[in-house]
Amino acid sequence: MKFKINREHFATGLQQVLNVVGTRATMPILSNVLLQAEDDAIWLTTTNLDLGIRCRIKAEVSSPGGLTLPVRKLAEIVKALPNLEVSVESTPGHQAKISSGGSQFRIMGIGREEFPPLPSFTDKHAFDLPQADLARMMKSVSYAQSSDENRYILNGVYFNFADAKISLVATDGRRLALVSHEAEVTEANAGSLILPAKTVSELQRLLGQGTSVKITFNDRQVAFEIQIGEAAGGNGLVDNIYLVSKIVEGNYPNYRQVIPKETEHRVKIERELLAECVQRAALVTSDKNNSVRLKVTKNLLEISAQSPEYGESHESMAIAYDGAEVQIAFNPAFLLDPLRSLVQDEVFFEFKDELSPGIFKTLDSFLCVIMPLRLN
Repeated sequence: MKFKINREHFATGLQQVLNVVGTRATMPILSNVLLQAEDDAIWLTTTNLDLGIRCRIKAEVSSPGGLTLPVRKLAEIVKALPNLEVSVESTPGHQAKISSGGSQFRIMGIGREEFPPLPSFTDKHAFDLPQADLARMMKSVSYAQSSDENRYILNGVYFNFADAKISLVATDGRRLALVSHEAEVTEANAGSLILPAKTVSELQRLLGQGTSVKITFNDRQVAFEIQIGEAAGGNGLVDNIYLVSKIVEGNYPNYRQVIPKETEHRVKIERELLAECVQRAALVTSDKNNSVRLKVTKNLLEISAQSPEYGESHESMAIAYDGAEVQIAFNPAFLLDPLRSLVQDEVFFEFKDELSPGIFKTLDSFLCVIMPLRLN
């Protein structure tokens, strides 16, 4: 194997595949990146057996071949090289010689035959989506995933392809976020999967670099092929990223029964203004008194909080409301997460009474159900 490559492109490619590698790999080979040189590009691949990633970078290949090298050390070295042009050549004993300007390194590696291959799909469901849409959808629900290891089935985002749309759901039992988007779903390719939390964060990091993303999955695994066009840097830089992951095995709970069938009141709210008011009111909350109270009266929303340690806060904002007075208490983080994840200026807040959930909604198929806290 022998190739020449732009240092910045090489460093960027290594950064794309670095996150998958754990700091304490169970096998030495899992700390390495597989470099494969062929035609006019090199492929970089890493895996932790649950999650794998591969990306393609254009390079000047004079001799095809492959080798695995310690990915973190390689990334450090490439980033520190003095010149833009970098030469990489494999040498006997699974070593690689890296040259740039007056710098030269010889790195110990492991043969590529020991590297576990990324899975390929036979029986699969396939969908194409604009990257911007999937990125927006994931941002609007991912904060609601559970981090409780005892409820592993909720440790991720649920993808459901049915009824001519793709729906993403996340819940931790105290709040639930749901967003939908129209998609070409047929009876043959309909299906669902639970994407693990680690894959969710990795996918969110990668999305938004290009135009489209192709999703393929079967009963055990899912793959995301992220196409990066020339306008997004594909001409010379990373131009194709392939992320493959195991899915969480099990049945996701029936989330629809959590969504209230009816609410008595609906108020249109300026999203950013409410977020600012809640954030300020929450400054006096404490671990023991972690709640803010929403009081809705005629044309007025009051947000207040108090704790013995810090004192009291009070915020108010004008709203269009002509119903009965209602007071509800919530965990401030549960209010702020959906408000910060959305981009719409206007959101709707629906509620019934102090014991019933509150719901944030937008006009484009998003909702977030938040369980209330007991009023003191």
